Parts: sequence; structure tokens; C-alpha cells
Amino acid sequence: MRIAGLPLLAGLDRRAVTLLALLLIGLLFVPAVAGPYLLSIMILVLYFAYVGQAWNVMMGMAGQLSLGHSLYVGLGAYVAAALFVHAGIGPWIGALAAMAVATLAGAVIGYLAFRFRVGGVYFALLTIAFAEFTRIGFDHMTWLGGSAGLFLPVAQRERNDLWSLRGDPVMFYYVILGMAVTALALCRHLARSRIGFYWRAIREDPVAAEALGIDVFRYKMLAAMASSAMTAPAGVFFAFYYNNLFPEQIFSMLRSIELILGPIIGGLGTLFGPVLGAFVLTILAEALQEALQTLGWQIPGIKQVFYGFCLLLVIVFLPNGIWPPLARRLGLDVR
Repeated sequence: MRIAGLPLLAGLDRRAVTLLALLLIGLLFVPAVAGPYLLSIMILVLYFAYVGQAWNVMMGMAGQLSLGHSLYVGLGAYVAAALFVHAGIGPWIGALAAMAVATLAGAVIGYLAFRFRVGGVYFALLTIAFAEFTRIGFDHMTWLGGSAGLFLPVAQRERNDLWSLRGDPVMFYYVILGMAVTALALCRHLARSRIGFYWRAIREDPVAAEALGIDVFRYKMLAAMASSAMTAPAGVFFAFYYNNLFPEQIFSMLRSIELILGPIIGGLGTLFGPVLGAFVLTILAEALQEALQTLGWQIPGIKQVFYGFCLLLVIVFLPNGIWPPLARRLGLDVR
């Protein structure tokens, strides 16, 4: 029996709704049972689930490989942080400005690429180049701290101010949980809409899609703008959670790679793949690092090596990701 109504639940059978409800209830009660360390890991998991979902719109749905999504995370972080530090504007209004700036950046990159039919690996290189150019530029913006970093006022942990995003980790946990659930609902709505079908047609065969009358340039542009707009709030969350920003850190290639691993390992182009990938990859990586520290071993770069090993295993044994075969075993829709 299918269920209609909310965008997240429309068209799902009762088993899928039950599993989603149990997962959400479990996530809602995490702060009640988790210590500070586990809570920080869960915040990281949900953060990667959110940014993975945003990147999945670009690559998973529309088939446009971006390796420079750290650009939109960084722009979102710096716009909201600068407005807060220099003008006293709260992060929620700052997030709207951040989304506007990130959307403009996505539109510029998309126009340059899609108007001149730059695709595949060359489009990926273009996104990397823009992220690197922006990093170099922000390194020399002294009013934003430059390479020395931009620092936000430290949150007062004894009281929570949701409007200013100042407070303890529990508040940040529920904020990122709300963001992740909203992103999942939005992506499911997009995937079931006409634009989602157009994106998948372009992903599979852009020439055939154009022959069928789909405006390929327009819908590629919409994918680039939607993905960049969705990514920017992740940067806002990053800035206010960590209270500091460094161009070398926020715009780095490593940041881009980290946010795309969840969708690839979980299941590219699927809705739940980015969520599952973020859970599996982040928790296993943190467990490995904690085990090595317990043994007294300090191995620089071990987390990156682990990411590469997981990626290799998935490519060889589960080329479609973890979620599709798991969903079929559970009798669920793999999309």
C-alpha cells in the first residue's frame, strides 16, 4: 500500500515509511544517550549526509561531475560569517545571502561549461580551478582574515540562541538533523518531478534528451544552481559550529573529496545512498582512528588511506554502491 501526502513520504509503501520513522525517532533520541564524543561524530555524519545529498543533485541526478563543491561550502561559510562578524546579521538571514552568492557562482561555472559544451573530466577540472582560484583570492582578503583565518565569537555553551546559532552541540545536532531531513525531502520531490526526469534523461544520454525536445543547457544550468544553493547552508553550519574559517581548509580539494565519498559509496543517484554512505564511512573512519590512538599509533593520513580503500572495495564489488543491493534485500525502492 502506497502512502501519499508529505513530499518525503509520497508514494512510499508502509514498510519504507516504518523504517524511515524508526530511523528518525532513533536520531531524535541520540543526544539523550550519546556522550560528547559520539554526539560530535553524529553531527559530522549528518553534515556529510546533507552535503552529499546536495552534490548528488549535480552528479547523481544530472550526471555532471563536480570536484570543486568546496567552493560553495566556503562561499556559504564566509558570506554568513562576514555578515555576522562585521554587520551583526544573524546566520539565518546570512544563509539566504550565502545561497544567493553560491547560486551565482554555480551559474557562472555552469554557463562557461555548458554553453561551450565542456563536459566530463574537463568540467570537473573547471570546478577544481574555480575552487582553487577562490582559495587564493580569500588568502589575500585581509578584512576576512586572509590566511590567518576569520574567527567568530565563541558560542556560550551554557545557553542556546537558535537565532544566532550560538549554543551547545545538542542544539547544533538538531539543526543539522533538520537540514538533512529537509534535503532528503527536497531531493525526493525533485526526483519525482518533471525536472528530475529531465535530469536523468540528460545523465543517461544528453544527445537523445536534446532530440526529444529537452532544453539540455537550461536543465544543466538548473542542476548546477540548485546543487550550489543547497550546498551553501552547509558552509554556514560549518562556520558557526567550528567558529573559525581558513581558506586553505574550507576551499581545499580534500574538502570536496570528503563530501562526494558518501554518495559514491552509498549509491550514486539514489536518495538514501548519500545518507547511508555518510553513516558507514564516517563511523568506520572514526572507529579506525580511535582504535589506532588506543594502540598508541599515530599514522598521518590514515583516514585518507581508509577512504581510498573503501572506495576501491565499492568500485570492485559494489559498483552501484551499498544502498541498491541492501534496498533490494529489504524489498524497498532503490531510488
